[in-house]
Amino acid sequence: MISAEELAFAKHAISFFDALGSDDKRKVETQLYKRSFEKGTVMHRGRSDCAGLFIIRSGYARAYLVSDEGKEITLFRVTEGECCMFTAGCILENINFDVIVEAGSDTMEAFILPSKLYSELSAAYVTVADFTNELMARRFSDVMWVMEQIVFMSFDKRLATFLLEQAEVDGTEKLRITHEQIAQHIGTAREVVSRMLKYFATEGLVSLSRGGIELTQKDKLKRLTI
Repeated sequence: MISAEELAFAKHAISFFDALGSDDKRKVETQLYKRSFEKGTVMHRGRSDCAGLFIIRSGYARAYLVSDEGKEITLFRVTEGECCMFTAGCILENINFDVIVEAGSDTMEAFILPSKLYSELSAAYVTVADFTNELMARRFSDVMWVMEQIVFMSFDKRLATFLLEQAEVDGTEKLRITHEQIAQHIGTAREVVSRMLKYFATEGLVSLSRGGIELTQKDKLKRLTI
């Protein structure tokens, strides 16, 4: 059961709500539901999986691609108050690749607007279609940033950028993340990550421990990204 406070949160996230007719507003209010996910739980497995529009209530989700060889690369994160469109991918035309979405934080809560209802609203309201287009444009920009990093940015800058972004998402400078998980995020081998982290540690930028990394000199890490 969604509380009045939670419903207000969800309505704020879907900016088109106020433009809906009274009957459609009631449909959103009655069909919207909440789910909790543990870290690593796959929320969406690709084009064949179409639960609906996810609105992140707490924590964050990670969207990524997997190569034929099994290598992963994170495309973007969806944080509190943001919506994930790819989980409603069956209503998106010309999407011919499989984006996987999983919970990235220890416990993540999300509201879900069923894909059938969202599709009906998109067809009936220009404001909903505009919301979809704006959200997809924003995610496309995120993906282009990732591609620019891979093509044009040296690995030390990429790793420093990732560590700083992860610290901001987690709200702490003490990251509970393994070298393998970092490699999955940025699409490289674990050994490459480990070598660069060891270099960062010798320079005093980070402190390494089993299953964790502490950012000890964020200012120097930030200078690496310039």
